[in-house]
Amino acid sequence: MPPADDNLLEYAPLVRKLALQLIARLPASVQLDDLMQAGMIGLLDAMRRYQENPEAQFETYATARIRGAMLDELRAQDWLPRSVRSKSRKIETAIQKQEQALMRPPCESEVAGELGVSLSEYRDMLNDAHGVQILHYEDFSRDGEDAWHDVSASEEASPLDTLLAGDLRQVLIDAIGALPEREKLLMSLCYEQGLNLKEIGAVLNVTEARVCQLRSQAIARIRAHLREHAWQDLPPESLLARVA
Repeated sequence: MPPADDNLLEYAPLVRKLALQLIARLPASVQLDDLMQAGMIGLLDAMRRYQENPEAQFETYATARIRGAMLDELRAQDWLPRSVRSKSRKIETAIQKQEQALMRPPCESEVAGELGVSLSEYRDMLNDAHGVQILHYEDFSRDGEDAWHDVSASEEASPLDTLLAGDLRQVLIDAIGALPEREKLLMSLCYEQGLNLKEIGAVLNVTEARVCQLRSQAIARIRAHLREHAWQDLPPESLLARVA
């Protein structure tokens, strides 16, 4: 049976854990309390919507709803400045051009050269791009229309939705597989192992600031790969949650 609403506090540690994982990759302007408040609303929604399913544990279902609520809060706040988006797109475009010219992942100096800036200036741009995610809500819209929609637990995915989710997973796997080894390790430590910046820095023997730069660069490479493969549409969020 799904948990009763009066057991909300039992899952509060899960909300805090997910909020901490997310905020570690966001600008300092994003407040932990705001994310947790949104996450608790998502948890309450999950408790009310959840239908017992032998193939899905409540915590798995709730995790997707909590993350979704936090992302909704971030979208509502429009926390990523336009200037940051612009710099991110310039980096992605430069990486894409260099990859096509060199037939391999470009190094930092090559990307900087494509941008017409010094290596130091390029690294400053990477610092500024901290907080850019692999996938953004705004990246996947058609002619200004919202390409995302809420799918309740009772709705069934169409065969096309299932195919799109599988395609997105494969494109992401290919993009991560094409990363330079150090950036591939960084992404694994960050997203699979859940290490924070300080812990990742200890593993890679670099500073936390350098971890931020490398992570921004890795994400720019992945986003450039997605753009190159013309990924312009997303399946419903209930399927997208399975990709993450």
